[in-house]
Amino acid sequence: MVAHGVYVYAILRAGTALPEGAGGVGSPPAPVRMIRQGLLGAAVSDAPPDLRARRRDLLAHQELLMRLSDEGPVLPMRFGMVAPDKETVLKQLAAAEGGHVATLDQLAGHIEINVKALPAQDALPALVAEDKNVRRLREAVRRHPGYEASLRLGEAIASALTRRAAAAGQRLLRELAPGARAVAPGPEVPGCALNMSFLVDHSDADAFLARARSFAQAHREQVELRLAGPLPCYSFVTAEARAVPVGGV
Repeated sequence: MVAHGVYVYAILRAGTALPEGAGGVGSPPAPVRMIRQGLLGAAVSDAPPDLRARRRDLLAHQELLMRLSDEGPVLPMRFGMVAPDKETVLKQLAAAEGGHVATLDQLAGHIEINVKALPAQDALPALVAEDKNVRRLREAVRRHPGYEASLRLGEAIASALTRRAAAAGQRLLRELAPGARAVAPGPEVPGCALNMSFLVDHSDADAFLARARSFAQAHREQVELRLAGPLPCYSFVTAEARAVPVGGV
């Protein structure tokens, strides 16, 4: 295989050991190696010429980051970050050493957990019992069925379900935030009332997830929670810390 640049997985402390048998993106998986500059290192491999966001490569990228995080803190790169050559990566590590080291110190011993709050499914009975406007529109449809009346009812139900999910999401945020070192909002996701990431001590991850699941069970008529984690700390690494001068898929 002819290399088409250097694929960058993460920035780490220079002394971090690569997991045994670590493989990266590509088919067959590209061997992963460390390159070092001062106090920092980068986990890299040769970039395959046909790199795309295939499931196998996305999973390989994510799995390697999780294995690296078992060895120490990492500044994770998003999938598809490719530098033109090794020297480019080393120059960036040298130029940003102080900031990268400080960020690694902050992330040491922590993982990320993402929580998304969505309107509860099959919550119509509880909604009708609570919402006078929905009850009124429902009765109007029963008395005078028609497209316009059904449309107004559907819009009212969707709006009320979203409003209930957002309120439950804010209660969840207040409950979970004290157990996290930091909280970061995620991008807007269609149909999602809340998208937040929490920086959690590795030893507290199970208890944190248990609290979130307990909340979800207690508020299942208001909100559906989707939990993801442990994850590499993507949301707590600044854009500047990920500013390896690279291309992307």
